[in-house]
Formats: sequence, C-alpha cells, structure tokens
Amino acid sequence: MSTTLSLGTFTFRPLDPLSDGELVHGWVTHPKAGFWMMQNHSVADVEREYMAIAANEHHDAFIGMRDGEPAFLMERYDPSKVELVGLYEARPGDVGMHFLVAPTDTPVHGFTRAVITAVMEELFRDPATERVVVEPDVRNAAVHALNEAVGFEIVEKIAKPEKDAYLSVCTREQFRAAIGAAR
Repeated sequence: MSTTLSLGTFTFRPLDPLSDGELVHGWVTHPKAGFWMMQNHSVADVEREYMAIAANEHHDAFIGMRDGEPAFLMERYDPSKVELVGLYEARPGDVGMHFLVAPTDTPVHGFTRAVITAVMEELFRDPATERVVVEPDVRNAAVHALNEAVGFEIVEKIAKPEKDAYLSVCTREQFRAAIGAAR
C-alpha cells in the first residue's frame, strides 16, 4: 500500500538483509543515527542484525520508499515478544515501531514528520493494530517532539539494558486526531 502526502508517495518493501545491507549500513552508522547505537558496525554486522530480524517471527524490517527511492527504514515488532518483554503490560493489538530517516545533504522541511505519518498510516492499515508502542531514548528530544506531533503520549520512563527510554503509546484515535489537527 502507499500513502501520498504533500512531500511524495510513500511505500514500503521488506528489507533484504544482503542486498540492502550496504545501504542500511550507511544510514545506521551516520553520525545523525547515534541513537541506533550501530556507529561501529561493519556492513557484515548490519547484515547479520537484519538477518536475525528477518528470521524472527515477531520482528520485521522494511525499506521505506519516497516516490520509488529508498528514503527511510521502518521496523515493526510485537512488544510482548521483542524489545519490551517484561518492561510494560502489553495489550492485544500493541505493535512496536522504530523508524530512521536516511541521512541527506539536502534536508527537506517537514520530511521526517511526513515519514512518521506514513509509518503510522502503514501500521494502522492492519485492523488488528490498536496501539503503536515506541521506546525512544530519553535524550532524543527531536523524536519525542515528532512522536507527540502524531499523537503519542509518554506512559513512563523505563530502563532497558542499552538505554533509559520513554515508553510511549499512540492509539488509532490519538493518531487520527493529531494528524487531523495538523491538516
């Protein structure tokens, strides 16, 4: 499926760990992707990471396309089985999400907000999705602002092995209200 927004048409395809490894490596090791904690990963490390995701029945990775060109990364996971096991009370219909916009030398105003909007639209296309759950690093002020703009509410601060995070959730209704108010 696709989402057409003012900044283009956004589509998603499954990430192929081997053919996309070099591309994704450039994204996750870029200085602006510090919160992905993959700065020192080799291409082979990135390929292995995404092969493990591809093999996990509770975790998927996608390349997000803007007008047919790779532009961002999206991960979808079951937070009751991956990432947040034992850290919060999962509900039926919870879907976890990570996203990363590809680095660029020519930033487009509003593009990252368009990406998170397209990601949320994609996740909520599944009628079984009741809430999207995220766990960004407490220090990532930029993503907290983006999350709030699309309807996320911080539930609590949690301690993950690799970071302190703000567990945040967004229902379909919160998302619709937030993007409706922005249009």
